[in-house]
Amino acid sequence: MATLGMTTAEREAVETFRRDVVEPSMNSLVLIDFWAEWCGPCKALTPVLEKVAADYADKGVVLAKVDTDKNQFIAAQFQIKSIPTVYAMFQGQLVADLTTARTETQLKAMLDQILRQLPIESEAASAEAELEPLIAMGEQVLGEGDAERALGIFQQLAEMAPTHPAVESGLVRALVATGRLDEAEAALAALPEESAKAPAIERARAALALARDAKPVDDLSGLAAEVAAHPDDHARRFELAGGQMAAGDRDAAADSLLAIIAADRDWNEGAARTQLLKLFEVVGLEDPWVSAQRRKLSAILFG
Repeated sequence: MATLGMTTAEREAVETFRRDVVEPSMNSLVLIDFWAEWCGPCKALTPVLEKVAADYADKGVVLAKVDTDKNQFIAAQFQIKSIPTVYAMFQGQLVADLTTARTETQLKAMLDQILRQLPIESEAASAEAELEPLIAMGEQVLGEGDAERALGIFQQLAEMAPTHPAVESGLVRALVATGRLDEAEAALAALPEESAKAPAIERARAALALARDAKPVDDLSGLAAEVAAHPDDHARRFELAGGQMAAGDRDAAADSLLAIIAADRDWNEGAARTQLLKLFEVVGLEDPWVSAQRRKLSAILFG
């Protein structure tokens, strides 16, 4: 805002706005709340804005309030026609109009979308950068089958980031891999509501469900021989798949489930396909093994 030709009061208002709003926006996402004391909807929105700003502080979000009665010149510069009006500013530029967001859920959804597109330096981003290689190490160790070591890694990570979905997911899956199913279930039950909805947690939940379903078989080779002798006995083949999963042989388990789907995709209300999809979820949908198995499934379903 140029100050040429302004009154002293207007220049002071501009300088205050620069100090309290524009300058912080150089490194943070500033939510500008245009409000007034007499405005009922403004007062109703204030606690929502304050809570969300507090929740997102470590992501680089700050709240600045502009009283339109006391700052008429600033309000005029932004062409404020009605209040409450809420804008988001980054590096001195308005990047979004958040006025339509009147609930915490709506506002957070809009902020999540904005933050994904902006290079904001924040505590959360720095912490995430530090965690990523450690989480990757835990996942690698777990994928290599060293469940006890992976559990130790994820337990340490949980002390650093107790509510991080990827950390919680790795911890639960490591507990499952070590056979501590009740502990895994308790860990999932203790998750806060927001974390519980994360895709990483769905993967952990699938791992627990799969482990509950997978029943060890004393004589796996004997059961395999029975299945070979009775290829249409899908219940016996499904049991074999469970035993193969319990033994950690995901290739054989996938083959058994695919064989059931090929023979009768609707058997037992699609139980084989449901179990196979759980297996995909546990291994990881981006894993090359899952991609290969998906191609086999597609060839059966659509070939």
